[in-house]
Amino acid sequence: MPLCARCMGLYLGATLGLCSAWWRGHFHASKLPPGKLLILLLVFLVFWAIDGLNSYFYFLTGRPALYIPNNSLRLAAGMASGLSLSFLVLPLFNSTLWREPEKQRIVSTAGELAVILLQALALGWLLQTDISALLYPLLLASVLSVLSLLTLVNAAILVLLLHREQQARSWREAWLSLALGLVLSVIEVGSLALLRHILASVFPISHL
Repeated sequence: MPLCARCMGLYLGATLGLCSAWWRGHFHASKLPPGKLLILLLVFLVFWAIDGLNSYFYFLTGRPALYIPNNSLRLAAGMASGLSLSFLVLPLFNSTLWREPEKQRIVSTAGELAVILLQALALGWLLQTDISALLYPLLLASVLSVLSLLTLVNAAILVLLLHREQQARSWREAWLSLALGLVLSVIEVGSLALLRHILASVFPISHL
C-alpha cells in the first residue's frame, strides 16, 4: 500500500468525514461542532500525536515509551484524527471560500458523531481483513484522500493569501482556487516522494 497504517487511517478517516457531511447535507456547513464534541475531536488528535511519538520512539530505540505499537492501533489513531481534521477543515474552508456559507454545524449531536464513528470502525475492520479484492480500491481511495484533503487546505490558504475571502457563490466560481489547490497538492506529494527516494538512497534503511 502507498501509505503506512497511520497515514492511511488519517486520510481515509478524513474522506469518510467529508462523505458523511455530504450525505447528511452538511457539506457547506461553516460552523464547528459544539464545545463538548469539539473537545472530543481534539482528544482524538492528541491520541494520534501520542501514538505517533510512541511509535517513533520504539523505531529509534527498540523500546516502547508507553506501549508496544501495532498497526491496528496506528490505524485507529489515524482514522480518529482524520475524522477530526475533516470536521475542522471543512467548516473553515466553507467560511473562507463562500460568500454566503451555510450557518449550520458540521456535526451537531453526539448521536451523529457516534454513527460516524461506527462507520469508521467498520471501515477499519475492512482494512484489516486482507481481502484481496479490496486492495486496489482502497489503494486508489487512499491516494485520492490525500489529494482531496490537501486540496481543501491549500485552496483555503490561497484564498486567504490572495484576499479573495467569501467571494465565491458557486462551485463554478470556486474552480480556480480548487484547481490551484490541487496543483499544489500534487507538487507537495511529489516533493515528499522525491525526498523519501533521496533519503532511501543516502541512508539505506529498510524502514524507509
